Amino acid sequence: MVVLKDRVIFILSLMKFDGAFESTNYTIARKLAEHNDVYFIDNPYTHKDFISRNPIEAFERRKRKFSILSDGILDTDLPRLKVVVCPPLLSINFLPEGLLYRALLRINEGFINRRIRQVLRNQKIDKFIYINSFNFWYPNVAASLPLELKVYHCVDPLITAFDRRHGLISEEQLVKQSDLVICTSKQLYLEKSTQNQHVYYVPNAADVSHSSKALDPALAIHPAIAALKNKPLVGYFGNIERRMDFEMLDQITALLKDINFVFAGPYEKDALPKWMLQRDNVFLTGRFPYTELPSVLKGFDVAWIPFKKDEVSRTIFPLKLFEYLGAGKATLCTNFNPDLHEFTQGMVYYSSNAAELRDNIAKALDEAYDPELIKSRVEVASKNTWDERMKSINTILLDGLARKA
Repeated sequence: MVVLKDRVIFILSLMKFDGAFESTNYTIARKLAEHNDVYFIDNPYTHKDFISRNPIEAFERRKRKFSILSDGILDTDLPRLKVVVCPPLLSINFLPEGLLYRALLRINEGFINRRIRQVLRNQKIDKFIYINSFNFWYPNVAASLPLELKVYHCVDPLITAFDRRHGLISEEQLVKQSDLVICTSKQLYLEKSTQNQHVYYVPNAADVSHSSKALDPALAIHPAIAALKNKPLVGYFGNIERRMDFEMLDQITALLKDINFVFAGPYEKDALPKWMLQRDNVFLTGRFPYTELPSVLKGFDVAWIPFKKDEVSRTIFPLKLFEYLGAGKATLCTNFNPDLHEFTQGMVYYSSNAAELRDNIAKALDEAYDPELIKSRVEVASKNTWDERMKSINTILLDGLARKA
C-alpha cells in the first residue's frame, strides 16, 4: 500500500479534538499521525467562547495554552499527534459581509498564522503540508507559510444562513487557492470541480472496529434499549434533526404499531412534530456516549437512516450506515443519496416512500439474524473503513506533492 510517511502536516479543523462526537476531521488526523508528525489546530475559541467557558471541561483542558506566551501544544495519546491551541479570536461572525468583516477576519487569521509560525520555530520545521479540514471561516491562514502542499477537505454543503453569510465567499477562496480539494460526496465533487481542476471524491467511512463489538455474544444490550424489546425494534443512532423525513416517519410508525421505533440521540423537543412525542411505539432516548454505541446497536433488530430526500441530503454520506453494517445489522435507508448504492452492494434496503419502507421493514426483520447475511454485511462494512479510505487520501496527497515538486 502506498503511504505518506515522515511528513509534517498541519490540519486546521472545524471540529474540536475532544468534541462529544467522533469527527471526520480528527479521525483523519489520527490516521495520518500513524506515519507522520501531525499538528491538529483545534477550531479556535472566540472571545465569546472564552468568556462562556462552556463546556467547562474543554475550557479547563486548554486554558494554560491560550496565552500568546504559551507554546500552544497539547499532547495526545498518539506520540506523533499534537493539538495546537490558538489564542482566543475576535467574535465577528455576527457582522454582515463586507469590508469591516474581512478586515477583522485578517486579524483573526493573523493570530492563527502566528501560532503556526511559533510551532514551526520551536519544532524546527521548515516545510509542511497544510490541510484546511472544512474550517471555511479562515481561508487565508496559510498565506506566506512554507507549504509543500495546500489542501481543502470539503465535508458538507453550507446550508444554514449563519454559515452561508460569510462561508460562501470564504469557501470559494479556499477551493480556488488550494493545490487540491477532497470532497466527501459526488455532489460536492461536481460543485467544486468548477472552481479547481484538482478535485477528488473520497467518501466518509466508519470505525467498524468499534461498532462490530455488537457482535460479541458476551456484550449485554444497553439497559435503555433492552427495556423496549417487548416488540421487534427498528432503531436509529444519531442526531434527531431537520434531516429526518418526519412525514414518512409519521406514516410508518402509525401503520406498524406492532413494532417499536427507537431514536437514540440528542434532540430539541420544540423542533419535533407533536406526534413523535405522543406515539406509544416511538421512543426518544436522548444522547448516548459514543463508547456505548455497540451495546445500543446490539439491541436493534433492524437499523435505519430515515432522512428526507432534498438538495442537502443529496450530499450526505453518513458514517452510521457502515457502523450499522459493521455490527451485522439488517439496515434500511431512505433513498436520499443514490451514491450510497454502489458502496453498500445490495446489503441495504432503500425506500422512496412509506409503502416501500413497510415492505422493506418486513424483509429486514425476516433476515435480521441470518448468519450468512450478517457475515456479508460485515464484509461490506470492512470495505468502507477509514483504513480503506486512507489509501485513497495517501495516494492523492502523494500525487499532489509530486505535481508540485
